[in-house]
Amino acid sequence: MEADKKYTIIIYFLHLSLSLKFFFCNCFIMLFLICFRIAVVTGGNKGIGREICKKLASNGVDVILTARDEKRGKEAVEELTRDYDLTNIIFYQLDVTDHSSIASLANFVKNQFGKLDILVNNAGIGEFGFTNTIDEKNVINDKFRNEFMDIDNLTVERIDDLAKSFLKFAEDNTLQENRWTPQPQIYRVSKILMNAYTRVLAKSFSSVTINCVCSGFVNTDMTLNTGLLTVSEGAEGPVMVALAERGPTDQFYDRTQISTF
Repeated sequence: MEADKKYTIIIYFLHLSLSLKFFFCNCFIMLFLICFRIAVVTGGNKGIGREICKKLASNGVDVILTARDEKRGKEAVEELTRDYDLTNIIFYQLDVTDHSSIASLANFVKNQFGKLDILVNNAGIGEFGFTNTIDEKNVINDKFRNEFMDIDNLTVERIDDLAKSFLKFAEDNTLQENRWTPQPQIYRVSKILMNAYTRVLAKSFSSVTINCVCSGFVNTDMTLNTGLLTVSEGAEGPVMVALAERGPTDQFYDRTQISTF
């Protein structure tokens, strides 16, 4: 009888010990998920993207710096670690035009971290001969402008259709006949499309903060190093919006100030 009591007591304390172990383990996991923020920055190997990675990491965010070129991406991480003692930046190869590459990154984030707090879609390409001012009235015709501004009825599918029709007009050399300027800059049109897409996403996912940020005319390779702002100044807006705790959504920021689409 005494032996049975001893076994009962031993089993009870073993069960209690295991329960406490799992309890504290779960608490640690919850604290990790709450306290540690994970960010993905596309096009992070140079320019504004690299500076965004630096500023986010300096604010305690664990950053996944992505780039299409693996060598340049890894070099960027090594430089940020060496020069600024930032050990919370890792590299992952990403080509934003490749669906399999995007899926690979998504699986990596899910398996390694179980969540994603911040996504900065920074990757892009530039073109020669652009100016530092954009007047969308000189780029897009009235019909398309009205559709882009009608956010309640705009859909991802319609944005795709508008993009395809513009490309067809460009290929057929019929832009002017379809009330576009003869040679609108592709970069400008792409930004208009991206702004519209961002607004549709913001409308569709109300629990997520989704915004556009214009960094300004920054001195980078994309501007042929003619920009008026430093990369540090250019990164201020995106980082401010990224670090905001449930700030406004469906907004357009001109650097750090809310502007209009």
